[in-house]
Amino acid sequence: MSDTLFFCISLCLGFYLYQSIDHFSNKLISSSLGLVRTKSLNYLLGSKVHYEVGFLSNMRKSTIVCWGLKPSSIRAEAWSLKYGLPLLRIEDGFLRSVNAGSDEPPLSIVLDDLGIYYDCSKPSRLEELIKHPLTTDQSLRSNALIKLWRGSRVSKYNHSPDPSSPTYQKYVLVADQTFGDLSIRYGQADTNSFNRMLTAALQENPDCQILLKVHPDVVLGKKSGHFDFQFLINTPRVTVLSDAIHPVCLIEHAQAIYCVTSQLGFEALLWGKPVRTFGMPFYAGWGLTQDDLPRPERRYTVALENLVYAALIAYPRYLDPETFRRCEVERLVEWMALQRKMRGRFPAVLEASGFSFYKKPIVRRFFQGSRVYFDRKSNEWAENAPQILWGKRPAAITSSDDRNVIRLEDGFIRSVGLGADLVSPVSWAMDTRGIYYDASQPSDLEVILQESNFTDSLLARARQIRERLVSEKVSKYNVGSAVWRRTDVVGKVADVLILVPGQVETDASIAYGAPGVASNIVLLKAVRLANPNAFIIYKPHPDVVAGLRKKGQDEANAGDFCDLVLVDLDMAYLLDQVDEVHTMTSLTGFEALLRGKVVVCYGLPFYAGWGLTEDLLPLPRRSRQLTLDELVAGALLIYPTYISRTTGKFTTPERALDELLMWRQKSPAQLPWWRLLLRTYLRLEAWVVGCLNGSLR
Repeated sequence: MSDTLFFCISLCLGFYLYQSIDHFSNKLISSSLGLVRTKSLNYLLGSKVHYEVGFLSNMRKSTIVCWGLKPSSIRAEAWSLKYGLPLLRIEDGFLRSVNAGSDEPPLSIVLDDLGIYYDCSKPSRLEELIKHPLTTDQSLRSNALIKLWRGSRVSKYNHSPDPSSPTYQKYVLVADQTFGDLSIRYGQADTNSFNRMLTAALQENPDCQILLKVHPDVVLGKKSGHFDFQFLINTPRVTVLSDAIHPVCLIEHAQAIYCVTSQLGFEALLWGKPVRTFGMPFYAGWGLTQDDLPRPERRYTVALENLVYAALIAYPRYLDPETFRRCEVERLVEWMALQRKMRGRFPAVLEASGFSFYKKPIVRRFFQGSRVYFDRKSNEWAENAPQILWGKRPAAITSSDDRNVIRLEDGFIRSVGLGADLVSPVSWAMDTRGIYYDASQPSDLEVILQESNFTDSLLARARQIRERLVSEKVSKYNVGSAVWRRTDVVGKVADVLILVPGQVETDASIAYGAPGVASNIVLLKAVRLANPNAFIIYKPHPDVVAGLRKKGQDEANAGDFCDLVLVDLDMAYLLDQVDEVHTMTSLTGFEALLRGKVVVCYGLPFYAGWGLTEDLLPLPRRSRQLTLDELVAGALLIYPTYISRTTGKFTTPERALDELLMWRQKSPAQLPWWRLLLRTYLRLEAWVVGCLNGSLR
């Protein structure tokens, strides 16, 4: 047998054995308490890791797990050698998490049964995977992943913001690392390697600025780097970057990247940048980088696709943070991209005013990526910081101040339970122009609906979520337990059955969206006058039914102007039974449109004026004729912000709907005792506030 054939067979056998490490039949043990306590590890490994401080006889059929080459791995190595047990080394993957390592458990890890990727003195499983020949499909997947990585603008950590306005014209990027980073020592590098790197960057790029990326903890004195900070400040052409900046922005526009063993070098290769190395990281020695050190004899020239497939597809394991199931790298890249997109919408510092103590944590959750301060004096505000307000509350700044305002309201798919009961929302509207229910001025939603180019793929998503909302009988609050059918009507029966949804008459949507008919009883009278032969159902607002909001004027007499009053009913079920919905500005009108019902608007809700409703009031600003799926795309897919109940991070409308359905399934039929107690307190609070304001709310 030729050496080449033997090598290929050995390589394929090793690859097969590595791929078989998927479900561990042996008990996994570790002497590292920190490793065992890593929350995501059991999901990534598919098996529980047991903490052991000493070796016992019942552990002879175990697999020992340790964290890379940290000091805690010494005992693991000794056990493995003494008892002949398999040893697996674990390290963070190259696409790890949103926040830095100390703040969040990893969403990807690497498993190595030979060594570990950053130890160039010995073979590692990653090295063997890089050498493994790729099929055509695997090469195509590597190239697609490179494109996805760039388009998603992700990195190992993804919490740092993009620079607001890059001012560097022509530069090379030089990467410092924290002192004691194991990849330096095991990458055949030391402090002198960093000095050689900076010297080479200056000499080889005389016409370029040198951007030296220093870890923020080095500047703060929490950790040590490899450069004299004061010396660097006075070095010509060297600019020290000590702030937290997303590295993608620096890599993207750099002429070249200089590093010792930093992962920035690998990411630079994904961006097609020239990379100079002064140690021997896992991506060096393959003919893809210009290396200061000779490569190990084990390494030889390969294509970038081989490196990418091995390092990002074959070597790591990935965890879907929303399902806690193993996933492919592409899924995690897309999730990380969503986090980056949503976190980057607003400035680093925001000022919030007038929020209750129980809303403040929710505000912070929806504005993660920015630091939110509450109720500070205007002279304490950060320069040009936008102000966050709930609904149409007046700004705490003077009209001459040019700071912008972000107004918040509940989204249209909200929760299982009432907002007035302090049930946390899964979605909020975050509007920088106005707010969706204020028809007196454009809102972000109105501009989206008036100007957006709705793509075929977006409309397909809109159709799918619309059909799911209808088939799963989802409404805004998903409350009510009674079931009513039109066949239950005794006595007067008509060909047309009209639903009139009650509203809280002090609600801002009536104040700013109902310039004519502005009370429930007036609406009922108008509906009866226009439809004398119809069967009219009135359903009071659930906040009013729960006693959390005051009844409207003469609302107790609603039965005089309708045929039936229904109270404890799930709106989604009721809508299936009616033919038309007549409303001032209620979201029920939008939910009725989703179900193909006739909707008559006596006010100016966000869904009126687009050719889908019968409107009694004109709104000339809304001049575009929309399809139902275009309305859904704007109102449910583009406009709101969704937060996952599982992760506490941003999510898609589709996933928010999945979680809401699981929430509804697990919710008790009756309110738990503590929420009933809370509701009593909230009623008392509303009464006291009403008394202090001179009238009951």
